Amino acid sequence: MVAKIPESQAKKAKRDTALADAVKAALKEKKAKRKATRKEIKARGLKYAEEYAAANQAVIDATKKARSEGKFFVPEGPKVVFAVRIRGINGVAPKERKILQLLRLRQIHNGVFIKLNYATLRMLQRVEHYIAYGYPSLKLVKALIYKRGFGKVGKPGAWSRIPLSDNRVIEASLGKFDILCMEDLVHEIYTVGPHFKEAANFIWPMKLSSPKGGYSKFSKLKHFTEGGDAGNREHYIAGLVGRMV
Repeated sequence: MVAKIPESQAKKAKRDTALADAVKAALKEKKAKRKATRKEIKARGLKYAEEYAAANQAVIDATKKARSEGKFFVPEGPKVVFAVRIRGINGVAPKERKILQLLRLRQIHNGVFIKLNYATLRMLQRVEHYIAYGYPSLKLVKALIYKRGFGKVGKPGAWSRIPLSDNRVIEASLGKFDILCMEDLVHEIYTVGPHFKEAANFIWPMKLSSPKGGYSKFSKLKHFTEGGDAGNREHYIAGLVGRMV
């Protein structure tokens, strides 16, 4: 005579089977979604590379055309600056201290990306004796975000500094702005996209090292035009920041 299985055990076996099937289906769906996301990220990277190359070629073509016609070509002005604090807290006036806090440059060797407009330019000029800033190239933006990029994850009062070692960290915080990966983040910062504010605030103020070879032999507190390191370095910011990454 075959022993009858108790009803409770039969229900448990049925429930366990249903749960196992649900977990298996969820894993399969998650795997398919990640595969589609990787494919989308690769396509976006190729699209951005073509966009950067086309923009550079357009400037070259416009310059050649203007030269052949005996004219001058003035390229579009910079949209973003990278500022790094090079001076400590001693002797900082209250207004300048407040501006440095607003720019998120609270510690020496902190660096941030700032959208360039009249208001931010006036703020940078007001504190230029405490910072070095300039117009970063695409190469510098990539180097900073890939090598020194950390994300600000959490909520006000309980932020966490998370390394950007996984695109899922970016997608979890900026996915609602269609920023899914590192290349999206680089593109948003470099081109000053519609969600630049959210992208820049997501990046934790970068903690850079002292520059290899040291600061200027004259004085880092002197302006760049006087042989120092402070103030607007324009496109020569890469020479300083490249030694601090």
